[in-house]
Amino acid sequence: MSTPTKKSGPATGKRNKLYWGVPAALVALVLVVLLAKWLRELPAVSSFLVDYPGHSELPKGAPVGFPAWLAWQHFLNGFFLLLIIRTGWQVRTTTRPSGHWTRNNKGLIKTKTPPTKITLELWFHLTLDALWILNGVVFAILLFATGQWMRIVPTSWDVFPNALSAALQYASLNWPTENGWVNYNALQLLTYFLTVFIAAPLAFISGIRTSSAWPKKASALNKAYPIELARAIHFPVMIYFVAFIVVHVFLVLTTGALRNLNHMYAVSDGDGWLGFWIFLVSVAVMVAAWFLARPIFLRPIASLMGKVSR
Repeated sequence: MSTPTKKSGPATGKRNKLYWGVPAALVALVLVVLLAKWLRELPAVSSFLVDYPGHSELPKGAPVGFPAWLAWQHFLNGFFLLLIIRTGWQVRTTTRPSGHWTRNNKGLIKTKTPPTKITLELWFHLTLDALWILNGVVFAILLFATGQWMRIVPTSWDVFPNALSAALQYASLNWPTENGWVNYNALQLLTYFLTVFIAAPLAFISGIRTSSAWPKKASALNKAYPIELARAIHFPVMIYFVAFIVVHVFLVLTTGALRNLNHMYAVSDGDGWLGFWIFLVSVAVMVAAWFLARPIFLRPIASLMGKVSR
């Protein structure tokens, strides 16, 4: 009598990919480091690194340091973004919603047609989106009003060769000198520019297209901007933000943690512990919000703005 063979399902295939994917990624990283170190030994590349040390000069009058409002904005952006990623993943993967929400059709937002019933997870995701966008508008206004934009907007073409130089320095594990209190390196500058002025707007315009707030009967507008395109943009942008957060936190903690945390949380250029303790408090708040974002706590809040049902 033959022994029945086990069928390999999707879970087995995913595990196999993970088993092979992790070692393959590590080998690829080692090869990148070895290649970067070899390139740095070439005379032409060595000369390139001298000509382009990794940072561009800031415009005259560029501010030095970080104001207090930027520290608050940094925390709020991180707070909202963390929960947006969590709820976005829930919206994408939840098959049995914990509840539904229908907007109260009165007050400032009043429509002729009845409001659309959405899941409680989607309601929370959209509410966080609105708060994040509002915070982003305040951030943009203050950024340009105080001149801080000069620190994250490219103002010279040499930012690109300097960014390549910084990338090569990172890849070779001989990292560029960090002095974020005065000036970011060119790769940081381009990354922050991409995050603030490209990724964030893309998240907004793709998210609102897939939301219930988008006009369903605007045929010409829907044809020009199909929902399939918005969905094809929205998820990769979320992946970008996850990758950005991981790399950002890693570099903050590995390039002078105390000084970097003081920059972002204590608004100072010292090496004291104040920024670290404020950072710990902010992490505790984020962790608490992560675990409190449950239906038992969300339903009373959602009921203030609409009808909550099963």
